[in-house]
Parts: sequence; C-alpha cells; structure tokens
Amino acid sequence: MLDNLVLGFSTALSLENLLWCFVGVLVGTVIGVLPGLGSTTGVAVLLPLTLSLEPVTGLIMLAGIYYGSQYGGTITSVLISTPGEASSVVTTLDGYQMARQGRAGAALAISAIGSFVAAIISLALLVALAPPFAQFALDFGPPEMLAVMILGLATIISFAGDNRMLGLLMALVGLLIATVGVDPGSGTSRFTFGSIYLLGGIPFVEVMIGLFAVGEVLYQIRQGAAAPIRAGFRELMIGREDLRRSGGPIVRGSFLGFLFGILPGAGSTLASFMAYGIEKRVSKRGKEFGKGAIEGVAAPEAANNAAANANFVPTLTLGIPGGATTAVLLGAFMIYGIQPGPLLFDEQPALVWGLLASFFIGNVILLVLNLPLAPVFAQLLRVPYGYMYPMILLTSLVGAYSITNGMYSVWVVLIFGLIGYFMKRLDLPMAPLVLGLVLGPLFEKALVQTSAIGDGNLLIVFTRPLALVVMAIAILQLAAPTIMARLLRRRATSRSRRPEPADSTPEGSTRG
Repeated sequence: MLDNLVLGFSTALSLENLLWCFVGVLVGTVIGVLPGLGSTTGVAVLLPLTLSLEPVTGLIMLAGIYYGSQYGGTITSVLISTPGEASSVVTTLDGYQMARQGRAGAALAISAIGSFVAAIISLALLVALAPPFAQFALDFGPPEMLAVMILGLATIISFAGDNRMLGLLMALVGLLIATVGVDPGSGTSRFTFGSIYLLGGIPFVEVMIGLFAVGEVLYQIRQGAAAPIRAGFRELMIGREDLRRSGGPIVRGSFLGFLFGILPGAGSTLASFMAYGIEKRVSKRGKEFGKGAIEGVAAPEAANNAAANANFVPTLTLGIPGGATTAVLLGAFMIYGIQPGPLLFDEQPALVWGLLASFFIGNVILLVLNLPLAPVFAQLLRVPYGYMYPMILLTSLVGAYSITNGMYSVWVVLIFGLIGYFMKRLDLPMAPLVLGLVLGPLFEKALVQTSAIGDGNLLIVFTRPLALVVMAIAILQLAAPTIMARLLRRRATSRSRRPEPADSTPEGSTRG
C-alpha cells in the first residue's frame, strides 16, 4: 500500500501533472460559478482538449475540473442564492442567510475547509477500502436502492420545519413535478401535453436556478432596495467558534458522503441533502437551520466533496460510473484505450495511484486558492443591489440558455422564478419540494426495477438484509420525533405533579 502511494505521488507531483491539475481546479471553479454549466458539462466540453496529453495527465486535469466545480457552485450559492451545481442547492439554505447577515466570508471559508477535510477522509477510505467497498456497492440492487430512497424521503421531516404537514405537501408537489416525462416502466409519455420538450422531464438545474436565484431577486425587488452589506473585514473571517461548531458536521458529512458516493446513481446531491437532514436532527442548534447556521453549510459541503471522490470507487474498480460526471470520465478512459475494472489497479498502477494522489494535491490547491479569497469574494455583497440584481438575472438566464442552447430552459427558469417568488411570499418551504424533485426519478426507477424482480411483489425489500437495515433506519427516523415528543411531555407532566419540598426551617429561628 505504501509503495503504491509513493508511486502515485511521484507521478502526480511531476511538473506537468501539477500544472494541469492547477488548470483543472481553476477552470472547474469558474465552471461551477456559472449557473447551469456544472461539472458534467465542463468535463464533456473540455475532454477533447486533453487528447494530446498523456492519459494520466489528461485524467488529472479532468478530475480537477470535477471537484473544482463542486466548490465553484458554492460561491454563487452563498453570495447570490444561485446554485452553480445541483449538489450546492442545500448550501443555499444557510449559506445565503449567513451572507445576508454579513458572514459570507465565514460560509465560504468553512466550505473550503470542509471540502478539504472531506477530501482527505474520502481519499484515505478510497485508498484503503476501494475493493471491499466496490463489492458492497455491487450488493446494492434495486431493492436496496428503493430502501435508500425511502430513507431519503424520510428526511423530509427534517426539512419540513414546524409545519410538517405543509412540508410533506410540498414534497408531494416535488414528486409530482418529477413524474413529468416518460414512464420508466412502460415507456409512455406522462403529463407532456404533446410537447416534445417535456419528454425528458422538468429539468432540475433550471428549476433550481428559477426557484432560488430568480425567485429571490423578484422577492427582494418587492421588498424594496436593501442597503448593501457593509460588514467589516473581521466579520468576513472565520472564527474559532465557527471551527468548533463545524468539526463534527464535517466529519459526519464526510463519512456519509463517501457511503452515498460509492452507490452508482445515488450521487452527491442526495448525499448533501441527507447530511443536512441528519445534522439538523443531531445538532443542539436545530432550530437555527435555515436561518444561517454554519453547521448547515459545513455538513452538506463535506458530504458533497466526499461523494464526488467516492464516485471513483465503482468507476475504477468495476467500470460502472458513480454519477453523470464519472460517466463522462469513463468515456475518457475508453478514448485513451484504458479499460476500468478489477484489473486496472494491477495493469495501470502509475495511472490509478497517480490519479488518486492528484485528488489530495488538487484539494490542497483548492484550499490555498479559495481560503484566502473567501473574504474577497464576500466583498461582492458591497455592490449596490440595483447593480447586483440585473447581473444575477443575466447570469441565470445566460446559464440556463447554455444548458440546451435553446429558449426552453430560459422559460423554465422564468416560470419557476415566479413560483419561487410566490412561495417566498406565502412562506412555503422550498427544501421539501427540492428533495421531492431530487428523489422522484430515482425512487420511481428503483420502484419499477424492484417490482420487476419480485414479479409485482414489493415485499421483496423485507427479504434482503441490507434493505431491511436501511428500512429500519428510515422507520426509526420517522418515529423518533414522535417518541421524543411523548417522552418530553411525560417528563414535564411528572415534574409538575411532583410535590414541592416543605420548608424545614424551625419556627422562630432566623436564617443566617
């Protein structure tokens, strides 16, 4: 193992590989900042530029674009409530509120630190446990994925706020929107109203840009022009208390993100949602989530980065892409004439271990680049909103247009921008709706496949040990709030009924 790591770092630390790793991280950050592009598009567009490079050098650059864009999406999520990446949506919930409170620098800094720590943890797990984790991922068939999706839906309670019924209703709306398109079971179209554009479903990224970016701009315009945030430089820096509060969420998010990242198709978006939901449950400051809690930034950012690295486990060891971006990277392997799979570690050790070592080096570059720049990025909030709002709208619409090079994406952004505006006016929770949108297609696909395996009997889920464990966790998550509320009520009732102790001071005596 040590010899492999030495080989990997000696490969990754060559001058040429270091240069292209830096270029990949820098370009990835810029791509992540631009709404609608994302890591998948960035890697696909820039793949032809790497064909003249050595395979290991080209793959190091493309991997740098991948995890660089993860952080780039965080910058706009925090500063202007515009998720650059789908996996950055959850960061918007607390990151943007921190920015409104003059703490954008702290939010961006903890994102960089969380991503770096998650990269180290996930890389250590990747190096040590890739083969057994790959076998673990193989054991996750459709019934197990269905159980994971049910667990994901159970986290809606964490996002529902005080009004759980309203949160569940918004989640159902998200699931309903996710059903638009082609039925995965029969192949027939649903709710498309004869439009060819809707055959592919309602596009997720455009919906997020509309709900969060355009909806926020319209809402702020109605509220009136707010004064720019004039936080001092000290307020823009991260403090010891922020680091202390973020330590646990970062570690928990890293391990959770890695577990979800090794499952083909689960992706970093679901990992970030799950990390946020769990952190809200276990945190002593759960009521602060959604209002600017730094834990609500640290946990999903760590999960996001860990899942991005863990996506390479099934890609390298099994030749199965862990997500959309690694599917493009898998194509890059094929173009270079390299076959990912169980034999890759033995046949191409310099390439595999050099690529893994570059993850660590790239994340160091990312930290060195972005940690000092966090307060500088936060200075953008000093720009008067009269100039900021048109810039946000222009960026959002251009980003949406670039996704499909057509006006359909722009119309989706505008329509959901109006929906987001009215949701803010009516104080409707957005997070459950977004979670429903994320889980809808994954849930339906797992449901159809499980039904096919069980010949229409979905109870097959309860015959699979792994699925049974996940289902038990989901049931516990659903039942825990009710059980805890009853226990607290009983304790309060027993205390109120307990007689107060009588005063034992003898009559006529004085108290010293």
